[in-house]
Amino acid sequence: MANQKSNAGKAKSFFASITMVIIFIFSVIFYMFVLGNPENFQGGDVANHPIEEGMGKWLGTVYKGGIIVPVLMSFFLMVITFSIERLLTIGKATGTGSLDEFVRKVKTMLSNDNIDGAISECSKQKGSVGNVIQAVLHKYKEMMGENQMAKDQKVLAIQKELEDATSLELPMLEKNLTILATLASVSTLVGLLGTVLGMIRAFAALAQAGAPDSSALSTGISEALINTALGIGSSAFAIIFYNIFTSRIDNLTYNIDEVGFSIIQTFGSKVGSVNK
Repeated sequence: MANQKSNAGKAKSFFASITMVIIFIFSVIFYMFVLGNPENFQGGDVANHPIEEGMGKWLGTVYKGGIIVPVLMSFFLMVITFSIERLLTIGKATGTGSLDEFVRKVKTMLSNDNIDGAISECSKQKGSVGNVIQAVLHKYKEMMGENQMAKDQKVLAIQKELEDATSLELPMLEKNLTILATLASVSTLVGLLGTVLGMIRAFAALAQAGAPDSSALSTGISEALINTALGIGSSAFAIIFYNIFTSRIDNLTYNIDEVGFSIIQTFGSKVGSVNK
């Protein structure tokens, strides 16, 4: 099981790396050939201002953001891609039914000493919570039939099974969240870099002798504002999705701990009553 989880983790890391490369290449191509399409600019020249109406106006305006634009576009697409991937993964980890209802059923069956019924519910629920609880319940049954170990040793064995099963499942849920957290910070910084470069261009146009170059001035300001917008937008989405996913993972962890505690408490009471 551990080897399977390890192989799955390596596959997901490879997927993440390849995905980021593909997204960056796509962003560069989109920037050069879609945003930079000569039809989006007056006179068919990308050095001129964007056309005054239609979709080309907006595409050309974004193109004027400069070379930082494809980088920020790739960041935004990465946020969307990995958010969708995490949404599907965490949704699958939750299982097929209501998690609260599943926890309630398992606790009820434990109180009624219906361990096989609780295991059956885990098989129906599936997902990370179901997998962890099912592993712990199997260890519960094993310890109930164990006569060579003391009560404390049996409880520790169940606790260890809970910890081991949880440690195998949770890293898969947290995978790629580091990417979202990094993008939340880096997007703002790269957007700020684009803003600074745009302002440098704008002030360079103002510093020219005689009348300022209005075209270069407007291009510099456009570059600054577009990069600011893209950087802040990407960062905002990354922060929102990161907080949503960490909250859902915390909820899954809480449910695992709740049922795990119930299993250990039930085992302690059952073994204690048997010893008496």
